[in-house]
Amino acid sequence: MPARRILSLWFPRLGAERLLRLEQSALEAPLAVIGDHANGQVITSLSVLAEAEGLRLGQPLSDARALCPGLLTRPRILRAELALLSALRRWAGKFSPWVAEDPPGTLMLDLTGCAHLFGGEAALATQIEADCTDLGLTVRLGLADTVGAAWALARFAGVTADSVRSGDAIDQEARATRSRAVKRRHWERGGASPATAVAQGTQTLRIAPPGLTRQVLNPLPIAALRLEPGDVAALARLGLRRIEDLAAQPRAGLARRFGQGVVMRMDQAFGAVPEPVSPAAAPPRFALRMTLPEPIGLESDLIAGIDRLLARLETKLRAAGQGARTVRFQAFRCDRRMEEIEIGLARPSADPDRIRPLLILKLGQIDAGPGIDCLRLEAPVTEPVHATQHKGHLDAARDAVARQTDDTRLDDLIGRLGARLSPEAVTRKHPVDTHIPEKTAQVLAAAWSAPAAHWPPTPTPRPLLCWRPEPVTPIEEGPPPAKNAPRRLSKRFVWRRREYCCVATRGPERICPEWWLDDPNWRSGVRDYWQVTTADGASLWLYYAHGGTLSAGWFCQGAFA
Repeated sequence: MPARRILSLWFPRLGAERLLRLEQSALEAPLAVIGDHANGQVITSLSVLAEAEGLRLGQPLSDARALCPGLLTRPRILRAELALLSALRRWAGKFSPWVAEDPPGTLMLDLTGCAHLFGGEAALATQIEADCTDLGLTVRLGLADTVGAAWALARFAGVTADSVRSGDAIDQEARATRSRAVKRRHWERGGASPATAVAQGTQTLRIAPPGLTRQVLNPLPIAALRLEPGDVAALARLGLRRIEDLAAQPRAGLARRFGQGVVMRMDQAFGAVPEPVSPAAAPPRFALRMTLPEPIGLESDLIAGIDRLLARLETKLRAAGQGARTVRFQAFRCDRRMEEIEIGLARPSADPDRIRPLLILKLGQIDAGPGIDCLRLEAPVTEPVHATQHKGHLDAARDAVARQTDDTRLDDLIGRLGARLSPEAVTRKHPVDTHIPEKTAQVLAAAWSAPAAHWPPTPTPRPLLCWRPEPVTPIEEGPPPAKNAPRRLSKRFVWRRREYCCVATRGPERICPEWWLDDPNWRSGVRDYWQVTTADGASLWLYYAHGGTLSAGWFCQGAFA
């Protein structure tokens, strides 16, 4: 059986080069891709010209502009970068059937038994670099026996992390220079040393011969083991800067001080712990595109294009037994901008008559600009839909068939409201199995839930309106009741600074708190609920709390119709 060989393809400038591929003529200056991090904007990707200006990844945007006033910036679109990485995964399938994505910018290929088809490993690496150059992409590759070793060679081959003298040591500095030690950089005071690049040499630096993984990894910095930045800094403070230094330490001590993660990463790189390449099967894509010979800008032209795309989308969805829950329509303008609208359906469907009205509702959000020359329709979220559903239970099968054949006007109404407001803004209530009054119903999104078929009955009528309990002050008109006598509301009481006269009562209904939950609203203990009718016709829902963590007393919680 041939030795296992893993190839790592790292695209260090994926975000910037994606934009350069789209706007080659417009981005001739240094380019940086900006993303949000910790309430600020930092650089996530750089072009070659920007790196030549001394900029670095993770640098704040304000510092980058100070170093390079002519810097061009573009916002990061992570979804577009991941889409490009997925496209590169499909391209890499011609070299190996086992290709896995490692976002945000890495591909892992299992080349076992494949390299000889391309003239050997060196020839295969040369072809990959040539293809990426034609695509306008920068690639760094690493080839070794394990996933961890290939990952390390792709990023750190030819890079050393040499230790430097620390200004914290008393015997290293004269008395006059010790006071300046605190002003030195963090790596001069025992922190992690910056990676220093040496001559890259030939391509062989990134290809580890079979069986020599440990020897190739030993001189690399410990960051090549895919460790957390905090672990790298802590190990550097102990003087462990290269992998060979870390491998020489007792494993028990490393695991006890830094956790099993450091030891596991080292074992994965050396091949002691298996780490397979597990490519996921490509998900089915329900997307269609229409390229137009001449730009369009009228709403009627867009509707005509939608009608043609919806007919083809219906064919694809029905062939796969799927129904769309989300439909996305994209219009590509002549100035390389893209306009997008998205709608959601209350029930999965492939019927164009149910999708078309929702898209037309949002067509006004599309700005045609100088003209639209390409249309794209996609169903990113789908669910299985079958004409009949076979169930073992007769009633369940009958209910399933009824859901497929009953009136869909309510679902269409929910879809229309969701297109205008948002699918989450349209809600419905569902019953909950509890005896606590304020918890008997939960609010769910109407688009993602079915209507309740049955509401369980309550022991006594419940009020139409409920609110947080508000204190009620009884007006005592006689001797106080005995200590153990049942509490009854006095004939007159004050609520919301207004005096009421009680003419009729109904109750009590005793409700106990849920002992398995510590609900702050029920720390007043057991409650006795009463339906009270006042002289002015108001019907209120009052209760007496017997006291627990909080004091006892009367409260008003709702009103009947």
